[in-house]
Amino acid sequence: MPKFLLLLSLILTTLAGAQPTQVPTPPPTAPQPSKRAVLRALPLGNETEEPPPAAVPDPPAAPPSPKLTRSSRPAAGPEPVRSRRRALPVDPDAPDTPITPEKPKVADNVKPTGDDALSLQIFLDDAMFGPGIIDGKPGRFTELAVRSWNEVNGYPLDDWIAVVTAARKAVPTPLGVAVVPEVVKDWVNPDLPTKYSRQAKRKRMSYRSNAEFMAERYHCDVPFLVVLNGSKKIDNLQARHAIIVPNVQPFHIENITGIAYQADAAMSQRHAVVDTRINQVRIFEAAPVALVVAEPANPTEPLVTTGPNRGLIASFPITPGESRFIKFGTWEVRNAVELPIWRYDQQLLDTGKRSHDSDALEIPPGPNSPVGIFWAGLTKPGIGLHGTANPETIGRARSHGCIRLANWDAIRLPTLIRPGTTVEIR
Repeated sequence: MPKFLLLLSLILTTLAGAQPTQVPTPPPTAPQPSKRAVLRALPLGNETEEPPPAAVPDPPAAPPSPKLTRSSRPAAGPEPVRSRRRALPVDPDAPDTPITPEKPKVADNVKPTGDDALSLQIFLDDAMFGPGIIDGKPGRFTELAVRSWNEVNGYPLDDWIAVVTAARKAVPTPLGVAVVPEVVKDWVNPDLPTKYSRQAKRKRMSYRSNAEFMAERYHCDVPFLVVLNGSKKIDNLQARHAIIVPNVQPFHIENITGIAYQADAAMSQRHAVVDTRINQVRIFEAAPVALVVAEPANPTEPLVTTGPNRGLIASFPITPGESRFIKFGTWEVRNAVELPIWRYDQQLLDTGKRSHDSDALEIPPGPNSPVGIFWAGLTKPGIGLHGTANPETIGRARSHGCIRLANWDAIRLPTLIRPGTTVEIR
């Protein structure tokens, strides 16, 4: 008993000493997982050169630019190195197994509508709590993102008042005008073949349309761009055309160079939990220690916290592998690489035995690769967290073994986790 009391005293002393390093978040402000300039589309009706409001405050010395220019990704850890890594095969020929998405559990009259709904989704997305596709229709993924934000800030998990209030203040102009950049010509190929034997001869797995390029750039889908702009404009979209888009931090595909990320003293110590029941990955800081990481004894019971859970730093919607392929357990991130080459090995898919390299196909990298624009392989062979060619299927169709994220979420993973990070699949 004396040893137990001594250990308990040491733990309490450690936690008390770490408390001053936590940044208090007075209601109703947003969590700040990183300090970065948020480059947005120009708000509708804004013809001045003043920067639009940003959901994530910028340092005074580096105000955001109001123009849609290429931005640098957040730098973290040691300088990454370039590498041509291969993603392990998935089975592309087997169709996704349709699943019924988990129904929303919050009453519709609690959720915001119109501009408030868009502002909320953009606010959560900027805060690293992915709401899924931004469409102004808060569904189950938005609910989960709200719960994550509330958990970090110490509010009741299903309370929407504080987060909606914060979103209105942080994102007063949820729609903006964006110009299709000239670089679109380098990333769009309407003639991209569907057969793997022909894809292997191409340089890149490009977008198939300018509309697809712009939809992924602004974290939405083509149908929502049609709602905002009309089908005629979106169907005939060209470089230098201006369209209305969600005023979210854009995903700049042209800034991705194919680098491989190395271990990082801080990020490699983090812990990611892939919850296949609710289709979400949650990322926890190593210090301060998260209040809630362990799985509740009763999965039907709501998550209850006793205060702000500063250890939770991000959460994103995912599609888990098919039940018979899910590798439950605790693993580590083995490698992390942008623009992975995907090795299509039919013999490995059929028999589990790798064929000779001459019998396999190397599918080039790109946003329409089956593994998207980023691959984080785990120490469990053949399993990884990766992007997807079809962000609209996240949470709505099962993959065949891996953990899929929308490309705009997947590219944020190396700013949060690195080789060595623990990944628990439950």
